[in-house]
Amino acid sequence: MSEMMRAIEIRESGGPDVLRECERPVPLPDHGQVVLKVAYAGVNRPDALQRAGKYAPPPTASDLPGLEASGEVVAVGAGVSNLALGDLVCALLPGGGYAEYVATPAVHCLPVPAGLSMKQAACLPETCFTVWSNVFSRGGLQAGERFLVHGGSSGIGTTAIQLASQLGARVFTTAGSDEKCAACLTLGAERAINYRDEDFVEVMKAEGGANLILDMVGGDYIPRNVRALADDGRMVHIAFLSGPKVELNFAQIMARRLTLTGSTLRPQSDLAKAQIAQDLREVVWPLIEAGKMAPVMDQTFALADAAVAHARMESSTHIGKIVLEVGDAV
Repeated sequence: MSEMMRAIEIRESGGPDVLRECERPVPLPDHGQVVLKVAYAGVNRPDALQRAGKYAPPPTASDLPGLEASGEVVAVGAGVSNLALGDLVCALLPGGGYAEYVATPAVHCLPVPAGLSMKQAACLPETCFTVWSNVFSRGGLQAGERFLVHGGSSGIGTTAIQLASQLGARVFTTAGSDEKCAACLTLGAERAINYRDEDFVEVMKAEGGANLILDMVGGDYIPRNVRALADDGRMVHIAFLSGPKVELNFAQIMARRLTLTGSTLRPQSDLAKAQIAQDLREVVWPLIEAGKMAPVMDQTFALADAAVAHARMESSTHIGKIVLEVGDAV
């Protein structure tokens, strides 16, 4: 490894144009960490929130954006026993993915699934960790239950549709165009609701209500979600694209025994993330290797074009994952 690397830094809080190419020292692995030579890095909404000054990285994390990547293990820190030099992995990152090299806890790395490219593998960690921990661990989704996921054509949405349907749930979703709705149906959704033409509340009430809702919209969707839930239903929040504050009558939550919860992934402990990684290896990776689910790919951009990639993501015209090509496709 050289001592310096190319990276994309956030010059100041703002729009996509504040992302700029720079040189940074190549990171060294701390205890329990490995350093990856990055092949591809996933682009995610939290990256844009960090860029806009609305999602600060944890104090010990890199200030560079990028929460997932695929690559080759090129350095191994003390205390690491599950990985070796040359291993090809995809990894959940504390930050720093928009760079040629990145350090991350070894226990947050997973092998590149058989049959997937490094580009595809870079799209797995952030969405799979988020969906597994919120839909199944926190949300408790069971086979046969009615599951509504908003933003079905997003990276989170396409992953949630596939995984929930593969594990036996009845999947409903919302999206903003007929094209996006059609894509959701091909992934396993029973019903895709174009929110510009239909009211998801009425659709779900006609089905008996949702047992679980995964929401990343917030705002006026929150009281509508409550109305769309079945009695004893659960709602899990993972983002608030339309804002986190709303007036809500909790009497109906009490009377109908509803559960409202949520989480963010990045601030959770390394131990908690390691447990999610183990669950994914046992349950989700076999589904991927059997060809029963795969990341939905949108577009690939060069590392230097990170600003263009952010602009595409924030336009909400994409279907599936956006990635940055960082190094050689190992």
